[in-house]
Amino acid sequence: MRASSWGRSIVLCAAALLSVAAQADPLPKIGHVFLIVLENESYAKTFGDGSPAPYLAKTLVGQGARLDQYYGIGHNSLDNYIAMISGQAPNPATQEDCQNYTEFAYGGLGADGQALGRGCVYPASIKTLADQLAASGLSWKGYMEDLGAKSGRQTAACGGHPAIGAQDTTQHAATGDQYAMRHDPFAYFHSVLDTPDCTAHIVPLTALEADLADAARTPSFSFITPNLCHDGHDHKGPQQLCVGENSPGGLVAIDGFLKRWVPAIMGSPAFKADGLLVVTFDEAETPVEDSADSDSTSCCGEAADLNIHPGDAVFGVPDTGPGVNGPGGGRIGAVLLSPFILPGTVSEQPYNHYSLLRTIEDIFGLAPLGYAGPAHAFGADVFNRK
Repeated sequence: MRASSWGRSIVLCAAALLSVAAQADPLPKIGHVFLIVLENESYAKTFGDGSPAPYLAKTLVGQGARLDQYYGIGHNSLDNYIAMISGQAPNPATQEDCQNYTEFAYGGLGADGQALGRGCVYPASIKTLADQLAASGLSWKGYMEDLGAKSGRQTAACGGHPAIGAQDTTQHAATGDQYAMRHDPFAYFHSVLDTPDCTAHIVPLTALEADLADAARTPSFSFITPNLCHDGHDHKGPQQLCVGENSPGGLVAIDGFLKRWVPAIMGSPAFKADGLLVVTFDEAETPVEDSADSDSTSCCGEAADLNIHPGDAVFGVPDTGPGVNGPGGGRIGAVLLSPFILPGTVSEQPYNHYSLLRTIEDIFGLAPLGYAGPAHAFGADVFNRK
């Protein structure tokens, strides 16, 4: 029995060492990362049989890698977007999508670099991926569809944010302007807002085409946000047309957006040379808006939110964790395309938005922020082409 136990221990230790070695494998020399973030769909709906988005679920998966166990980190939208660029976990204000544009009431740093408190606009001491890239001499831009499209609703300046304390007027789509500031995470950090070149970094999506034409103009990191129709957020039924558009929303609109922009990105000189394109969602269906199909599962040992306490509520729903009624943002999946990925790759390794941030930071040699610190970056299960 002792010999058998010893043998099993050797096998387990060897497996553990192999796992560590796999995590330590150097990432390929990626020089340009593109991230497209879509809205509010579960893995089963997006990638299941009969998906209304066959271009995403079949065509793009066949050209790259599908991460089957990729999860959001919370509900509703904004907390997921903030996590992607800062590693900061949800708080009750960001879980409610910051209906009012309030300052974050900062109470110091907690575990893993988490800002303690609640509110929307983080102090300048809380850094983002954008700050890290700029400090390292690398370029970045946020490309926001419909930013500044309608005069009087919001401007194109620095994400079109309102005055501190004012109401966010972009929570719902308007004819001719379906920009949603809550899908623009850079607008919630003073470290970005208070810089003189903020407006040059957060730009309308229309600027992307010209930037793609020349590798020297293509940012090292591009964060791409469709409008409330094209990201799938609004009007998901086949007979429901998006505001001001003669077309349905949901996954149908997502497929149309991706067919327009993915070939442009993949055909660009920067992508062909050393690019990575990530297409994912912020969260699965939410417990507030779609309770019948809501998913608040999580992965990867996601830590509890230090800023959520008994008695908190989100849109009247008792708040029990980052996912409002659970520990996470649900299973959403992700698709990755790159010259460094074999077409048709499928990974069953668990990842989430903190893993995504950690991967991008590792690619560019940056220190991990917040909950990206303990997260595992994408490994050889994804980047499998030499």
